[in-house]
Amino acid sequence: MKSNYIKQIFIALSLVLLSSCSDDFLDKTPTEYIDYDGATKTTDNLMTLLNGIHRSLYVRYESNQNENGLGSLMQQVDIAGDDIVYPVTNGWFLQIYNWNGQANENAQDIRFPYRTYYRIIRNANTIINATDAAVGSDADKKIVKGQALLYRAFSHYQLVQLFGKRYVNGTTNSQLGVPIILTVGNENHARNTVEEVYAQINKDLDEANVLLVGYTKPNNSHLNLKVAQGLKARVALTQGNWAIAADYAAKAKTGITLMSTTEYVKGFNDFNNVEWMWGSHINEVQTDYFGNFGAYMSRNYNSTVIRSCPKAINSKLYNLIPATDVRSTLFDKTGRHTALNLPSTYAKFAYTSQKFLSLSTGDSRCDIPYMRVAEMYLIEAEAKARLGQADANTVLFTLVKSRNPSYVLSTNVGQALVDEILFQRRIELWGEGFRFYDLKRTNSALDRSGANHDTAITAGVINVPATDKRWQWLIPRAEINANPLIQQNDL
Repeated sequence: MKSNYIKQIFIALSLVLLSSCSDDFLDKTPTEYIDYDGATKTTDNLMTLLNGIHRSLYVRYESNQNENGLGSLMQQVDIAGDDIVYPVTNGWFLQIYNWNGQANENAQDIRFPYRTYYRIIRNANTIINATDAAVGSDADKKIVKGQALLYRAFSHYQLVQLFGKRYVNGTTNSQLGVPIILTVGNENHARNTVEEVYAQINKDLDEANVLLVGYTKPNNSHLNLKVAQGLKARVALTQGNWAIAADYAAKAKTGITLMSTTEYVKGFNDFNNVEWMWGSHINEVQTDYFGNFGAYMSRNYNSTVIRSCPKAINSKLYNLIPATDVRSTLFDKTGRHTALNLPSTYAKFAYTSQKFLSLSTGDSRCDIPYMRVAEMYLIEAEAKARLGQADANTVLFTLVKSRNPSYVLSTNVGQALVDEILFQRRIELWGEGFRFYDLKRTNSALDRSGANHDTAITAGVINVPATDKRWQWLIPRAEINANPLIQQNDL
């Protein structure tokens, strides 16, 4: 593989299967090959490869049922936060919930995100590096390359947030991040600095924001200019580049409608929702049954996980949501969920969620949201609040009024307004993969105290200071063994 991998590539079917891997996470052995030149010769072929990446976002990795693409990664990072609660002990991501998995270099919990994001990067690089020489129109080249660049930027961004120390605006950010991988080859790569990783992320985002101008995507599994603008805003928020974050969030949300309160309670399971900007649709022939997002995060699917350990919201957070706010109806303080007619075999716990609903008790399919326009309102509002701009309150008002008809324009300013916006992020984006990252970027401690977190289930992990070394997940030992250039985080 080391000598000829660059001349071979697996087509969409192999991208779908994604099985049988070597121990080198940055250089995987595909299960099926075709000639590299043939696979990358035309833009049509490259689009087939791109469609394979779209599909790979919701397939199971390795043999573990809970390692099902981006949906599982969203669960993982939220479970590491304070807003998702386990009412009982359950094996999936339990070690992340109690903060042992991220501190164990041999844990599958850290191998999963590391491998997954570098798989996406590898496949994106295949497309990026072949596009300019491919046969096809300039328009098609822009479409396929622009989306591949977004995948590469997104994956590096997720990785550096997990495995590097947080980005601090105004400093050199010379702390170790993750390897920047821009080619499909056999070279070992050392970890780049956090600053270098973000520079590459922004370089890719900026190019994609040019290439995707005018592109009309066929559905929300594809990445268009709005998604490019949204990712640029998301990254800028993490970096504390408030003006850029506000500008790009405003661009991204322009022309996209917020959903009605009626739509809001339908189960967050349809990527055709007017508010969704990017997501995966799980069709019947590609379902993974007990591995689907809905098999872990819904309230109605008939699986052991759902029946025995439904996900609950932090009770202290829930009790701050006004009764007039539609988002309060996504959780049941009694745990009975009478409208769902749950069978008696379903364990009932207080504050459990019905935000995400599978198609039925026998069908776990649930489309997965990766980006919604509500996030753009929150990014713009927060960035403007941190800049001291007067219209931050108005941006926030537009969003929250659509959720709570009784909401009035906030008079908060300064940190009080920022805190209000961060509260709105918690209840708006619950379960969508943001909480751990938000805590880390704001240099906030983990605080599960005074809520329904059970110390026996969390292994006593209720408070974790922002200075704790476990905010930087360990690099998988298997990767260090395969690549002598990789340096481990503090054990």
